[in-house]
Amino acid sequence: MNGLQGNLVSRKKQNIMAALFCVLGTGLNMACSALVSVLGLPLYLDTVGTVVVAVSGGYLPGVIVGFLTNILKSFSDSSSLYYGVLNVLIAVFAAWLAGRGWFKKIGGVIGSVFVFTLIGGGLGAFIPWFMEGLSFDSESLSGILYNTGHFSLEVSHFLSSLIMDLPDKTVTVLLAVLLLRLIPKAWRPFLSFHGWMQTPESEEEMKTKTGVKARAMQLQVRVLLVLGVALATIAVLGTVISIKVYEKTILKEHMRLAEGAANIAAGEIEPDRVADYLENGEAAEGYIETRQRLEEILGSTPDITYLYVYQIKEDGCHVVFDVEGDGIYGAMPGDILPFDEGFRDYIPLLLWGEKVDPIVTDDEFGRLLTAYQPVYDNSGQCVCYVGADVDMEELAADERSFLMEMITVFLSFFLLISVVVIWLTQYHIIFPVKSITKCVDGFSENVDSQEDLDRSVRRFRKLNVHTGDEVENLYNSLSKMFASQAEQTRSIRRLSNSTAKMQDGLIITMADMVENRDSDTGAHVQKTAAYVKIIVEALKKKGYYAEKITPKFISDAVRSAPLHDVGKINVPDGILNKPGKLTPEEFEIMKRHTTEGKKIIEHAISTMEGDHYLKEARNMAAYHHERWDGKGYPEGLHGEVIPLSARIMAVADVFDALTSPRIYKPAFPLDEALSIIEEGSGTQFDPKCVEVFMESLPEVKVILRKFNQDA
Repeated sequence: MNGLQGNLVSRKKQNIMAALFCVLGTGLNMACSALVSVLGLPLYLDTVGTVVVAVSGGYLPGVIVGFLTNILKSFSDSSSLYYGVLNVLIAVFAAWLAGRGWFKKIGGVIGSVFVFTLIGGGLGAFIPWFMEGLSFDSESLSGILYNTGHFSLEVSHFLSSLIMDLPDKTVTVLLAVLLLRLIPKAWRPFLSFHGWMQTPESEEEMKTKTGVKARAMQLQVRVLLVLGVALATIAVLGTVISIKVYEKTILKEHMRLAEGAANIAAGEIEPDRVADYLENGEAAEGYIETRQRLEEILGSTPDITYLYVYQIKEDGCHVVFDVEGDGIYGAMPGDILPFDEGFRDYIPLLLWGEKVDPIVTDDEFGRLLTAYQPVYDNSGQCVCYVGADVDMEELAADERSFLMEMITVFLSFFLLISVVVIWLTQYHIIFPVKSITKCVDGFSENVDSQEDLDRSVRRFRKLNVHTGDEVENLYNSLSKMFASQAEQTRSIRRLSNSTAKMQDGLIITMADMVENRDSDTGAHVQKTAAYVKIIVEALKKKGYYAEKITPKFISDAVRSAPLHDVGKINVPDGILNKPGKLTPEEFEIMKRHTTEGKKIIEHAISTMEGDHYLKEARNMAAYHHERWDGKGYPEGLHGEVIPLSARIMAVADVFDALTSPRIYKPAFPLDEALSIIEEGSGTQFDPKCVEVFMESLPEVKVILRKFNQDA
């Protein structure tokens, strides 16, 4: 528990340090931005702190600094909020590039300048483009590029934005690299946020975990995918609803504006003079003065595009006044204009002089919102209508600007939330699950040795996962299961070792019973078993028969070796201990000890289930007198058709027979015995078995000395 509390305290201190670093990074951004503003430099420098923090502390601190910077700047400049996505993106890419060592090499530093320029100048060019549209200024850089005739207005705007942003990002990266060099290396581990829900791990262990394979899609990717889909769905629905509400609101506002302008203008019209205006135009008394007042009304409201006065008759619209602003006039007084298609449904009401609601039309004059206000004479007769038009294209531009504002703000929040979610899922889910997975894999791979098994259990307990959720429950359950399994395995191994010792004892007893009938095979069982062990381990060391020689095969072969002559129990004593050479008939009886041994061991095998060592004992007993060239007995097998354990025993058996005295012969000198073994390579014996046996003479001589033989 003390270790857990210590980790929590340490993590809290580190996160406080990281938070202070974020504050310093944000302050650096604000200070640099204020400085260039005071000095009037054509730079921004509001991402210096973002780059420094992202490179030193990683994604989360960098994104926080980038986001906070633009939030704070928006208090004095509201447009900064819409450019926050660029600062956040620079933080993400700065952390990503730092992880690949870009800021440690000159080429990487130069490359980072261009990457940040593409973000700030490239993506940044689209924000004002979609919010405000493209305006042409011949004296601006985009205007100069456009006037060359080589670029369109859009390309000129994009290129000029990149060129203007390049100096800013160059100075930003250079300042960031300089400041990064001033940060002591000892401080670096404390500049990033950590939320360990387990024992903290080293960088090497973290890198190892990233290589853990997932079946189809990593959990972290799935979380981000779900988060992205959810946020995108909410954003789309919210944006659509907001746009609709915004559209209705601004439409109502402009309707009121158009109606207000039409009402004011209607108040300037003298009903009794309308007929004179139609007949005499500017020559009519008061016409010019009235038109001037209408021009003033039109000029006072920039959202009103056209202001006019029509008398509606069945043959069309009779023009009284037609004011377009800036001294521009449309139709002349008395002109008759045909009805627009958008007014067809309203003609009866207009002919009757009724008041109509604002109308939206889309014709040769563009998409317009029109408010009509009737003008009545003293008798209540409608003598004309005052119309005020609002250009709906400007409303559409406002909607696009509003949409772009929402998208940029959403992207800033989306990136911030995504980075926070990545951070949380890493420490609360990804790292604990990967650590557990790695330990489980290690546990399953370390079952050959009890020491390795116990070490795996201790390593698993050392993880100390404390997420406080299902992951911790899984960890605790697995920890108990592994501890229990390790203890069960320990008990099973003890029982297995005890059983194996009992089996080995029975084998030696059976072999001794046979050996005691043979008057001159002293220690033959022990020596051949020792030689078999030397040969099989040497074969494994040289990589021969690698697919066959497993730890189990080695154990089975060595344990089975004492039973290779068990069939001699059925050979008569007179033949077994005959001091002279056997007759052909006697030798045939002696040869039957191989088949008899096979029968005895197969009978033993039939009484036991499973794949056990007696199968190799059967092979040795039955085939240790077979020859590599196929001239052996009992079946005349040849080459690798002979079981490997029998080929190994053939070398061990013959060598011991040569170096041991018998009733019918003395022991051969070691050199002569070895010469006979070498001569039999490729004819009587497996060449590889002979090769490794000859290379293992030091171990062979140890066995000879142990059993009091001259070496």
